[in-house]
Amino acid sequence: MPSETKITYKDAGVDIHAAADVVDEIGALRARTEKNRKLHSAFGLFAAAYDLSELDEPIIVTGCDGVGTKIELLLKHDMLAEAGKDLVAMNVNDVLTTGMDPILFLDYVAIPKIDQNQIKQVIEGIVAYCESCDCILAGGETAEMPGLVPEGGIEMSGFCIGAGEKRDLIDPSKVAAGDVLIGYPSDGFHANGWSLVRRILTERVDEFSKAEIESLLAPTRLYHDVIAGQKAAGVSAKAHAHITGGGIPENLKRVAGSLGAKIALPAWENPPAQKVLESVEFDEATWTFNMGYGWVTAVAPDQAHAALTVVDGARVLGEVSDETDEIRIEAA
Repeated sequence: MPSETKITYKDAGVDIHAAADVVDEIGALRARTEKNRKLHSAFGLFAAAYDLSELDEPIIVTGCDGVGTKIELLLKHDMLAEAGKDLVAMNVNDVLTTGMDPILFLDYVAIPKIDQNQIKQVIEGIVAYCESCDCILAGGETAEMPGLVPEGGIEMSGFCIGAGEKRDLIDPSKVAAGDVLIGYPSDGFHANGWSLVRRILTERVDEFSKAEIESLLAPTRLYHDVIAGQKAAGVSAKAHAHITGGGIPENLKRVAGSLGAKIALPAWENPPAQKVLESVEFDEATWTFNMGYGWVTAVAPDQAHAALTVVDGARVLGEVSDETDEIRIEAA
């Protein structure tokens, strides 16, 4: 026989009223992302709409990514705003490689129990980065999942939609032998390779200060400033590589196709990162981390100088080669 005592959703671990309060706070924050672009209809419906009628031949591109195991240390150091920034950048940068503009971002956050402070930190980070690259926070989901997400944990995924004119879509098949590869600096390890970083920090726990660890946790850099700078300088990029999981070789190979490349990689001028790299073989490191360059653009030789003027720290890393189909990396 069923018990006469009625069970509420809150008894099962989900507080729908607390969740509703969080949604109200999110609405006020995310309004900041609609300064230049606007949704076609009001925010808060079951789906978001955006009007593409101003484009002659609209192309839509999509991206999906997360923060990975870096989230463990971000939680430990109470840096969840940085996690929100990571979430945006990992997705927006992928969209930017196509030549299209990021226009809409959506997030998914799963937690064991509603913690308004945690959720607000994440959304503040998301909003700050969306605002900086003119991308609308169009919606999302906060899922309270007691018993499935561990206590003290949090899981996040991000989704970005980009759009633009078909004529502006980047075609990496145009990359040719002799094209120059311009590297643009990263702000740290970004959101890749953290299972290895965490292992190193655990084994060398007394060798890294709190300040050094927090420096390593710097959020993924947004590269919209690089794209804007290239356009302003008249640079016609043949391909862009966002250096994420797989490091430099795997991500450059995506755009090089059947061609290869020869890279002379300078030392990473980031002392805490260099301290981590002391525990990793060079080849392993290049296949795991961005090594100080989170973005690489392939340009024709006559465009290299202009591409180098876009942001401070840009550098020629090497060139595309038809002598090999591998991405060969040596220390400069």
